[in-house]
Amino acid sequence: MIKAVLFDLDGTLADTAPDLGAALNRVLEKQHLPPRSMADIRPIASHGAAGLIKLGTGMRPDNPEFPALRQAFLDEYELHFTEQTVLFGGIDEVLQKLAQQNIVWGIITNKPHVFTDRLVPKLGCSIAPAVVVSGDTTSAPKPSTEPMLYACQQIGVAPENCLYIGDAERDMQAGRNAGMITVLANWGYISAEDNTASWPADYIIEQPKEILRLLTK
Repeated sequence: MIKAVLFDLDGTLADTAPDLGAALNRVLEKQHLPPRSMADIRPIASHGAAGLIKLGTGMRPDNPEFPALRQAFLDEYELHFTEQTVLFGGIDEVLQKLAQQNIVWGIITNKPHVFTDRLVPKLGCSIAPAVVVSGDTTSAPKPSTEPMLYACQQIGVAPENCLYIGDAERDMQAGRNAGMITVLANWGYISAEDNTASWPADYIIEQPKEILRLLTK
């Protein structure tokens, strides 16, 4: 029996790519580099600052200039990170249906709590999450199982009674290794290079309303 549905944040619960992309392009402008289109940004958005900086500049974390660019990106993002971010269509309706079935929901994200704690209340969810676990809530982020097990402890639900829904390989790995039922959100930030068939997903869904169908399986 499913007693909890837990979501990744970026690319699964909420469309954060517009704000992430805007922050990247402001950094690129200051570096006198060309902007990237949303078509380029969206598939990379789940990879955080490192992925976006690599997209925009070709720079990897081992480059000596990377830390300064990463901080510049975070500074830009912090100024505007709630301006364009919205829940994906259909998500709030799902949350309402879950509440009607006495199923709790929550968030497990790799986003730092400095952003998560301020963003989640602004998303307009009609049902508040029972738990929010950020990338720095535990000692290791996903694909570690620590955030997954911590969330279960907080809501008092065993992992095998949880659906975990995400759009990245690390989401599926963390959920599977923690003993959860894993669901790949195919509307998320997935690139053409991602071999999703090799990811440990129990189910793949194309739109949020399909979550409700899984509850009957």
